[in-house]
Amino acid sequence: MTTDGEATTSGEADAGDAAARQRTAARERTAARERTVARDRTAAWERTAAWERTVARERTAGPAPGVQPYYARSAEALAERYESLRFETVHEHFLPLLPAAPARVADIGAGTGRDAAALAALGHEVTAVEPVPELRRVARRLHPSPAIRWLADSLPALPRLDGAAGTFDAILLSAVWMHLDEPDRPAAMRRLHTLLAPGGRLLISLRHGPPPEDRRMYDIPAPETVTLATHHGLRPLQETTGTDHLGRDTVHWSSLAFEKERA
Repeated sequence: MTTDGEATTSGEADAGDAAARQRTAARERTAARERTVARDRTAAWERTAAWERTVARERTAGPAPGVQPYYARSAEALAERYESLRFETVHEHFLPLLPAAPARVADIGAGTGRDAAALAALGHEVTAVEPVPELRRVARRLHPSPAIRWLADSLPALPRLDGAAGTFDAILLSAVWMHLDEPDRPAAMRRLHTLLAPGGRLLISLRHGPPPEDRRMYDIPAPETVTLATHHGLRPLQETTGTDHLGRDTVHWSSLAFEKERA
């Protein structure tokens, strides 16, 4: 038989055990939060250190092949100009030709990252290739997306993509092809064909009009590029023309789309 005093003592003990368990659980939650904060702080330090190492390498490595001084000098001004236009406006003709997401897409000559960021936002895994370190730094600052992998490389050889042959579902060259010297264009087209997966699409925007005097640029006729692509096994899908979205009266553009043969 249990007396009233024994019941009270037992109840007090149970209450004490519950309180102790609550205190232990609270301490464990606090410790878990502290561990999470510590992990996040460590990860942030590691990201910062990695960024600083990348910047240091770029500053000491010297210019990569394909870098033109104009783009290094003008990175900030170009960012303001490029970022004033939306991807959907500049590349409206390409939008229906993009692969279904998620897909592997390369943006060759990615500049300040506007197009790479838009492609990543659509759900694609993007490799952004840009030889100018100043442009890459601006791009990473403006578009810090984990879905974008940045590479310092350039046409015609793109040697840092040696392990990516046959993997890209789409490759975008926005205002890039016109910088290539004529002898480099066949090798560049052959390289792009190699990088595309079967059924992959190559999207090229070509600038037409008087080339500026402060950088290497050519007014390459669209039919020449179509012929070259066809010769290298790329089937023409689309050829459209449009005005300059920056309002330059002497400039107009061609949008060319090609598809690699399917296996």
